[in-house]
Amino acid sequence: MLQLARTLMILGVIILATGGLLYLVAKLNLPLGRLPGDIVIQRGNFTCIFPLATSILLSILLTLLLSLLARYLNR
Repeated sequence: MLQLARTLMILGVIILATGGLLYLVAKLNLPLGRLPGDIVIQRGNFTCIFPLATSILLSILLTLLLSLLARYLNR
């Protein structure tokens, strides 16, 4: 039961941090989702957005961040 409580608290912190990050991105007007290379298809009342460049950029940033964190924790 104690392990479940810890897991739920960790998930709560992760969700809170993600929400705060999304709020910060919205307040700073960062062009995520509107970068050159993002594909937008509009036909009448249908819109399909495929954020290719945003996905690649976030993947690179998260890879660098997690590799630095892994190196720091393995000391």
